[in-house]
Amino acid sequence: METVIHGSPSFAYIDAQLDPGESIVTESDAMATMAAELDLKARFNGGITSAICKRFLGGESLFVSEYTNNSSDTLNLTLTQGTPGDITMMELSEGQSLCLQPGAYICSTKDVSLKVRWAGFASGIAREGFFKLMAKGPGQIWFGSYGGLVEKEIDGEYIVDTSHLVAYEPQIKLKLQLAGGLFSSFFGGEGLVTRVEGKGKIWIQTRSLSGLAGWINPRLY
Repeated sequence: METVIHGSPSFAYIDAQLDPGESIVTESDAMATMAAELDLKARFNGGITSAICKRFLGGESLFVSEYTNNSSDTLNLTLTQGTPGDITMMELSEGQSLCLQPGAYICSTKDVSLKVRWAGFASGIAREGFFKLMAKGPGQIWFGSYGGLVEKEIDGEYIVDTSHLVAYEPQIKLKLQLAGGLFSSFFGGEGLVTRVEGKGKIWIQTRSLSGLAGWINPRLY
């Protein structure tokens, strides 16, 4: 299977070419266009119990879509996400894991397993979600952001504003704290932030939906 990400960083989408016999698993609403010969099968996202957990705890769809090329030709599939922003792909080796924040997952190859894990109170209060989606390889996984997607390698501690963390490697720990002193944190507009600790990679989005909502709501009245 060959894939190319077009439209980055503002309006990214995935152009996938599925060879005969190949399949890809996607979020239920990720398809934008597809070849008429592709076979589509909707199923629970990992079984009914697992699907319910992913829907209500991990922020993912109750169902996933599996596209399979049962023809003798290479067929095209275009995938996108619900928000304008960037998309990236990560190749997971055997046993390698990646933690995804709710709503970040777009699609993956069939061998990638997806499970919901407790993210901690710090993650929930920081508006990153009390639960995280844990993807485990081998295989490829695609995830997206609202706005640009920035990959950072950290070794020690790093501060991320709430609602901006998209994905991180499982050895990274999250802690909640004030951005500065009590007065500066709340009257300076920053409030609470997430302190990420450890050695590994994190992915950050340059915009936040909560920030957009906070900007729009006062203008509606």
